[in-house]
Amino acid sequence: MSTYDETVAACALNKLFGDHPKQIFSQVEAAGSALALFEEKLDRSQLDWAVRELENVRKGGFRFLSLFDEDYPPPLRDLPDPPLGIYLNGSTSPAEIFTLRPMVAFVGTRDLSPYGRAWCQKLVQGLAQAHVQPTIVSGLALGIDGISHQTALNCGLPTIGVMATGIEEIYPRQHEKLAMDIVRSPGCALLTDYPMHTASLAWNFIRRNRIIAGLARAVVVVESKTKGGSLMTARYANDYGRELYAVPGRLDDVRSAGCNSLIEAQMAHIVTSPEQLVDALGLGGPHQHRGQGGSWVTYQAGDPPEVVLQARLTRLYGPGSPLVAIGLAIQAERGISAEELSARLHRPYPEILAAIGSLEADGLITTDLLGRCSLTV
Repeated sequence: MSTYDETVAACALNKLFGDHPKQIFSQVEAAGSALALFEEKLDRSQLDWAVRELENVRKGGFRFLSLFDEDYPPPLRDLPDPPLGIYLNGSTSPAEIFTLRPMVAFVGTRDLSPYGRAWCQKLVQGLAQAHVQPTIVSGLALGIDGISHQTALNCGLPTIGVMATGIEEIYPRQHEKLAMDIVRSPGCALLTDYPMHTASLAWNFIRRNRIIAGLARAVVVVESKTKGGSLMTARYANDYGRELYAVPGRLDDVRSAGCNSLIEAQMAHIVTSPEQLVDALGLGGPHQHRGQGGSWVTYQAGDPPEVVLQARLTRLYGPGSPLVAIGLAIQAERGISAEELSARLHRPYPEILAAIGSLEADGLITTDLLGRCSLTV
């Protein structure tokens, strides 16, 4: 590579500011581009490092997606502190991995009990029976993470393993086969925002937990002690406006103390069955979907996406709500603006803006810097 470009600059920025990406956003905007920032004030030798890094990424069969790339995961792009770049290892295109299905994260203790194992398996299996089948996100660790990944693969669900190491470093070693099964499976991937050759260090998991929460539409805590990465992921989920669920456990079991405390503090919704979780997430059973007030909105397996979305929006907001029509219009035309929605639906512009705010707060849509709307589900 004889010249630098924005991908090279983003890769270098990710190395320099990966722990605190928000620090650099305003400077990039003021400079006009990531590359311009290096030309103005940053160490240009880091660009040479990034050129070598990206070449090693290519040779390893991996991908690097910068925050400025079209293929960058939409759920991460809208975070207040999105990673400046992510490394990806998978056999499927980024668009298929990140945009075709809602993502649900499962987190919990490494020191799982038979109770935690069984409930993790039951819940993932239940999601596999939903009308809208999600991608399962977790952290590739021992315990609940590994069970959720393996159960997803066994049930035919795609799964994403978020790593706290370089993309070529599989940790723990016991999960090397699981990691390779994920890489080879359609719709699945391993990802990290750490540069290559980054070893597993305790403080690396904070960044990993932030990405798990950021990718997912909802986070499910299966077993957790009162301290640890699972509760940190839960806090990120709350900060990012993600739905949070927890599986209750015995009052005298330290491995469930974290879940029980989340429920007691009303930070997380209680999970009582796979069917209840599917319904709470709005994914629908095999043939039906619960509407507002307990009524059923019925559809058949294989119905088109607009029918599924209409059922979900009706459950959330009620029949005849303008939010249903607005959500369907956004589904029909990705990137539509508030002005275009107002004209198309013949509704006042302030009403459209308020509706967009509600849909975005509920995690159903995102808006870019130009105010263009896109679905996240």
